[in-house]
Amino acid sequence: MGFFTLELARRVGTSGRVVAVDIQPKMLDGLRRRLRKAGLLVRVQTRLAQPAGMGVADLAGDVDFALVFAVVHEVPDQSRFFAEIAEALKPGGSVLLVEPAGHVKTPEFETQLRAAAQAGLRVSERPLLRRSHAVLLAKQGDGHPPPAGVEL
Repeated sequence: MGFFTLELARRVGTSGRVVAVDIQPKMLDGLRRRLRKAGLLVRVQTRLAQPAGMGVADLAGDVDFALVFAVVHEVPDQSRFFAEIAEALKPGGSVLLVEPAGHVKTPEFETQLRAAAQAGLRVSERPLLRRSHAVLLAKQGDGHPPPAGVEL
């Protein structure tokens, strides 16, 4: 239902925008109702993800920040997922990746981080969030993935 989308819409202000992507039309419908009620609908664009991807190619190099909260463990092709995010991010853009520790064990989270690194996203911080694995990822400034063998 876009638990964080309303707050993000408030924070971007009148000149910013939020793009909310989900795989379920029902969730996007509910989110639009909540946004309309809060007077924030004009700041948020909703998109229905397809099996082939998130449908964000038009955002290439345009995104400052992506919030990926309790999502990656449900994505069948994590490498493609992170590649799409990296492509959408501006150089120096960031991603807050959070996965619930109850659903995602440490080895699985580390696999996600390797997929992110292959897409050119590096760990810049490891914030502590209760009952969660969390990292702040940053897009490499030159848009190229780190060389092979670089640790996460």
